[in-house]
Amino acid sequence: MSAPAMDLYAVAGNPVAHSRSPAIHAQFAAQTGQALRYERLLCPLDGFAAHIQAFAAGGARGCNVTVPFKFEAHALASRLSERARLAGAVNTLRFDTAADGKPDWFGDNTDGAGLVRDIEHNAGRRLAGQRILLLGAGGASAGVLGSLIAARPAAITVANRSVDKAASLVAQHAEWAAQHGVDLQASSLQGCGSGFQVLINGTSASLAGAAVPVADGVLAPGALALDMMYGPAAAPFLGWAAAQGAEGRDGLGMLVEQAAEAFALWRGIRPDTGPVLQALRQELASKP
Repeated sequence: MSAPAMDLYAVAGNPVAHSRSPAIHAQFAAQTGQALRYERLLCPLDGFAAHIQAFAAGGARGCNVTVPFKFEAHALASRLSERARLAGAVNTLRFDTAADGKPDWFGDNTDGAGLVRDIEHNAGRRLAGQRILLLGAGGASAGVLGSLIAARPAAITVANRSVDKAASLVAQHAEWAAQHGVDLQASSLQGCGSGFQVLINGTSASLAGAAVPVADGVLAPGALALDMMYGPAAAPFLGWAAAQGAEGRDGLGMLVEQAAEAFALWRGIRPDTGPVLQALRQELASKP
């Protein structure tokens, strides 16, 4: 009896060699009995669309998209989820085909759903009714703001070095926030206020080795402070969170949960993320 055909997926980006997505999806596939192969796809900076189109034409079923191509992926999709439309960026493509045989790609953004699930399910923190401070107004924050609003916190403040950029992101989500009863505001990093129960760092400060870009005292006692980075890059942020009396959390859970969202979109089955996240944490802890 021949082995089942393996459906092909990949993570597309530049750089992409560091991505843990192949290992994560391999564990999901083994756990759920899905026949798939997941690769890394290094795309030229000036040729993303052609590279992805060739990948799909070769029989692939979908791909994840990482930096710097999430905005270009948005343009390639003929249909978008509501959260991808709000974000203006796509991190997951499913290569559907229309009835006439032409490509009919579906674009989604699973980052925000992954973040919310990590906070509420893995960290055990409900977001409903909470005051959230979201640092940064770039692609990382744009990718999660819609899902954070959908969790119905009392208020979200988007704080950024350029207030205009924060205000633009807030304006894009104003109607969505009103529909969910969320007070959504833009602020400078210095004037963002205090008493926040959840802080999410969507800036590149940790990646650059820079200090946390807000003053001490912005958090309420016992707050959750989450950095979207993980591994050594997140260590200074986690140290800062501990000094503030907060519960620090890195972005590893978000990484695994957003991958599970993509897997479910492609395969119609949701994997159990707990064992995969635990294995990744043990792997990172074992490295010097």
